[in-house]
Amino acid sequence: MNLKGKEQTEAGALAPAPERRGRGRPQLRSDDETRALIYEAARHEFAVRGFAVTSMSDVAASAGVSTKTLYRLIPTKLALFEATVTDRMDRFISVVNLGACDGRDIAAALEAALLTCGELILDAEVIALQRMILAESDKFPDIAEMFYANAMQRTVGALAAWLGVQQKRGRIALEDAHGAAGMLLGMLVFQPQRDVMYGHRPALSPEEIKARAKACAALFLSGSAVRPGQTTPSGEA
Repeated sequence: MNLKGKEQTEAGALAPAPERRGRGRPQLRSDDETRALIYEAARHEFAVRGFAVTSMSDVAASAGVSTKTLYRLIPTKLALFEATVTDRMDRFISVVNLGACDGRDIAAALEAALLTCGELILDAEVIALQRMILAESDKFPDIAEMFYANAMQRTVGALAAWLGVQQKRGRIALEDAHGAAGMLLGMLVFQPQRDVMYGHRPALSPEEIKARAKACAALFLSGSAVRPGQTTPSGEA
């Protein structure tokens, strides 16, 4: 063997073998990530199957988790339904609260707030949940009461708080922000929501919700916009 061949052989002998990656166990999800998967699956199952028929095992299978894991995180079906609604509402309210902090003009800001409300209330799955609740409220009054308090009232409250911020900034003049929020939401969602619930049309598209939010904002502001020289409840002209 020549010197060059010897050097190559020695170099090859001395070189460490390529490191092989061990298979190992896949990284485990956190409990928060697992809950998010469960909530998403539960919303779908409840909307499609109804509360009575949906089982915890159905939700676990849809979420891709074990039944044992589901029961460890959420012990009962009623608790699961409540957690599912509360999770959706918490995310909705955080968006509305952030919207109250921007510096846009009142018309654009109100359109954005109403769009957020419309995307929640007029979502096909949310409408299906309400239809299910109405159908099963006699057998399960707890789910109706919980949805009313945790979803419907919190939605009105979030929009009322948003309107209250705008009033304090002197952008609109209202006597009752909570009452105005209820009327504004009614104008935004009542007809399209009922049309879907009674099977007369499909859920609104994102573009249709946006157009409706814009129209409702314009109608509302034409009656509550601060006019030159008008004093608002906050004392600003």
